[in-house]
Amino acid sequence: MYPQSLQNLIDAFRRLPGVGEKTAERYALSVIDMNEQDIIAFSKALSDIRTHLKHCSICGNLCEDDTCSICSDPNRDNRTVFVVQSAKDILAMEKTGEYKGVYHVLNGLICPSKGIMPDDLNIDSLVKRAADADEIILGTSTTMDGETTSMYLHRLLQEQYPNLNITRIAHGLPSGGLLDYADEMTLAHALSDRRSMK
Repeated sequence: MYPQSLQNLIDAFRRLPGVGEKTAERYALSVIDMNEQDIIAFSKALSDIRTHLKHCSICGNLCEDDTCSICSDPNRDNRTVFVVQSAKDILAMEKTGEYKGVYHVLNGLICPSKGIMPDDLNIDSLVKRAADADEIILGTSTTMDGETTSMYLHRLLQEQYPNLNITRIAHGLPSGGLLDYADEMTLAHALSDRRSMK
């Protein structure tokens, strides 16, 4: 049995996705081996994300200013909006170097079984942004929740903007696959092979 303070640290690491008991123990024991300066820097980094990070006022991406670096970039195509589930999906897409438009982060997916409904997501601002867009690319995962969300957004946007080009990324991502787990080549193919939703 570990001392309580060490057990508390192990339990804290176990809250991270994909971290089991053994990995959490390794992480906690690694922290013990750090010198005091490194521990202070580590804890400050954790504290800083709570005090400095916020959501971009335009797209919902993570940033430290009012708008993220992508929305602030004058070289990005503001008329093409790629809709993603979370900020980590943006990181995955940016690694491809293929996409030159902007993003919109939903911060989740519609999932009635978990009590997550459309009003819980960043959808209202997407509908407003769509008024100035030429194309909306739906990049939600191919899970059941991702497909449900995609179909909901397609129907909602088509009702408001019948002439808007709404596409869905397709080939390259396996059924049930998540954007942030796919490699750059797979994401590049998925983007180039996107299809219109009818």
